[in-house]
Amino acid sequence: MTELKHALIVAHGQPSEPEPAEAALAALAARVNANASHIAIRSATLASPGRLEEILDDLPDGTPVYPLFTAKGWFVTRALPRRIGGRACPVMEPLGIDPELPDAVAEYLTSELAARQWEATATELVLAAHGSGRSQNPAEVAHGFADELQSRIGFARLTVGFVEQPPSIAEAAQGCGEQSLCLPFFACAGGHVQDDVPQALAEARFPGDTLPVLGDLPAVTRLIARRISEFSDAAT
Repeated sequence: MTELKHALIVAHGQPSEPEPAEAALAALAARVNANASHIAIRSATLASPGRLEEILDDLPDGTPVYPLFTAKGWFVTRALPRRIGGRACPVMEPLGIDPELPDAVAEYLTSELAARQWEATATELVLAAHGSGRSQNPAEVAHGFADELQSRIGFARLTVGFVEQPPSIAEAAQGCGEQSLCLPFFACAGGHVQDDVPQALAEARFPGDTLPVLGDLPAVTRLIARRISEFSDAAT
């Protein structure tokens, strides 16, 4: 009988209100699990006190940890390993720097354009990202992703705006026409996506539609499942 494999998806979560983000992450983990049924995939946010450690203590040594983050920044390289401690749980590369992420998102955007009967060359896209006031790494990742996406689709205009550094999302969305979309470059729909992004778009009088976060896109869910499966199989 084949031994059941395990994996853990970790996200930042919402410190001010941990439970909704925890539930949303659990739902995402279930969708990933549906595409990797030979692996028992669990989830935890860093914001829920003690939850990560509790789940890790219940998992076997060698369980891979998948960081649902858009950049390989402080949370992935410092905070997460510190919380894992001496447990033998390898940390995988985060979602945002996956070389196949632009293909997965392009697949989704192409279907959205087709559903609206819009041509990419007549459509504007605003990429709403987090950014950082302390490091340029998150912005560099967002701009690199935007360049890769643009090379695949060819929007009339693709701009990038940030929550925590210039240019702001409002500045990036300024002057967009009716045929425009906003893609939140966030792994999960936390407070920034629910509050900051809509406020910035309202400030810019953005007339377009806001799309789901990366983790809610079916092609991205399949990509995460494949990465976890590949990592688990290679470790066997």
